[in-house]
Amino acid sequence: MEVYLDHSATTPVDPEVLAAMEPYWHQHFGNPSSPHLLGAEASSALTQCRRYLAQALRVYPNEICFTSGGTESNNLAILGYARAQYKPGHIITTAIEHPSVLNPISYLTASCGWRATLLPVDSSGKIDPGDLSRAISPDTVLISIMLVNNEIGSIQDMAEISRVIAAANQGRRQKIVFHVDACQAFGSVPFDISQLKIDMLSISGHKIHGPKGIGLLFVKTGIQLQPLLFGGGQEGGLRSGTENVPAVVGLAKAAQLAVSGFEEHAAALAALKTRLVERLLMIPETFVNSPPDGASHIVSIRFEGIKAEVLVHFLEQKGIYLSVGAACSSRKQKASHVLQAVGLSPEQAGATIRIGLSPKLTMEQIDYACQAIAASVAEIRQIYG
Repeated sequence: MEVYLDHSATTPVDPEVLAAMEPYWHQHFGNPSSPHLLGAEASSALTQCRRYLAQALRVYPNEICFTSGGTESNNLAILGYARAQYKPGHIITTAIEHPSVLNPISYLTASCGWRATLLPVDSSGKIDPGDLSRAISPDTVLISIMLVNNEIGSIQDMAEISRVIAAANQGRRQKIVFHVDACQAFGSVPFDISQLKIDMLSISGHKIHGPKGIGLLFVKTGIQLQPLLFGGGQEGGLRSGTENVPAVVGLAKAAQLAVSGFEEHAAALAALKTRLVERLLMIPETFVNSPPDGASHIVSIRFEGIKAEVLVHFLEQKGIYLSVGAACSSRKQKASHVLQAVGLSPEQAGATIRIGLSPKLTMEQIDYACQAIAASVAEIRQIYG
């Protein structure tokens, strides 16, 4: 039996998504900017997908900008907004953001004269809204906070964070812009862009059983961004380049499946996570890093005395596939910044694996995976102990 437990890194494309995309590779293959019938067909598909995604997010279609994925969306939000300012300012983020948020901010502080504050988190991976309030200064122009952490699944209190930002914006000439990385949240955790007063929001297709290489950035009307790519002026001038129509269609279909089956998927994920954690905690010296109230599809867990990288390779021989920490940085030989931020030592971080669940998994697969993990942990401890 093979069990894929790395859905937080990427998901297999759903067969319905694949079927929706297929005609746009060879039948409706026109360039959306072309004036002829094939171009019009492609343009119409883009319009329909944009309208559906806007409806799903409860925003306006012209506020949707298609990108190549979460990394580009985050970069466009941060660098695009920073470059649109007439002078460097202050950005606030957290210590556990994805590298596609932290690295653009590091670039701005190192090379462009910007100032940044990285808010600390507690052991559950959450910031103190009071820290956010105290960090806001007269030159603060952008706050970027992810909704669901990609390594441990912690869910930030966005309602309280939004209230802090709204209070700070009272009487300000230039309002602080609020960006949210929702790549791990869409389809798993409910949120309301309007209620939370979010100005920009990033989504990635391959996290929701859509194709790789596609994502979107919601940009609220009135927010001015400097594009990262210059060319034909597609996507309202924000993202030049011929649109990837098959991928856009796939993103829209994946979003439709995620939204329509949300409650059913949420119940399935909660049951799978409960079973997984209960079984794994039967293994001696096992500790769950993820908070109890975290997202149901992400489980960060560590086995004392075990090198996670060794465990991952043992498990792949048994058909079990999962990650060391975060897949985006797991090939780098350094401790996870997220796990260290929540208080783990480098040794504890090095003993941590991340399991990414999907509602498509069965209890039989979970049981098999838990048995394989328990056997592998025991074998490694015996060999290296």
